Amino acid sequence: MMKQMHKTMGALLGGLLLLGAMGMPAASLAQDRARMVIQVSDNDPAKWNLALNNAKNIQKDIGKDRVDLEIVAYGPGIGMLKAESEVANRIQEAVDSGVQVMACENTMRNQKLNKADMNAKVGYVSSGVVEIMQKQQQGYAYLRP
Repeated sequence: MMKQMHKTMGALLGGLLLLGAMGMPAASLAQDRARMVIQVSDNDPAKWNLALNNAKNIQKDIGKDRVDLEIVAYGPGIGMLKAESEVANRIQEAVDSGVQVMACENTMRNQKLNKADMNAKVGYVSSGVVEIMQKQQQGYAYLRP
């Protein structure tokens, strides 16, 4: 039993040393993508434009293929996810570039909105605040512009 444990520990240590020799920190294997969740809960085109600019700049600086970005809208912020909002075209561009834009279904119910009222490109979560909490538990950085 003890011999097997020493063998296993030796293999683990050898693997870590090999990764170090290759210039790869062991932690990078677990998470090689940056992840961020962005909260927008204001019905303000300027706040939405700031959030969308942040997402675009993150993709530009880190690389679209190296970052997972999700914008979660709830409360008054849901208004900018309507099909005819002032920022509808920018939201479509963000989604097309790989940003997930999620609408809170709790807020939609409270404001008597349905999916037909919303921008066709957005996704949905049952609760915006729960989505943000879960993303943070999964290691996502949090931003509220």
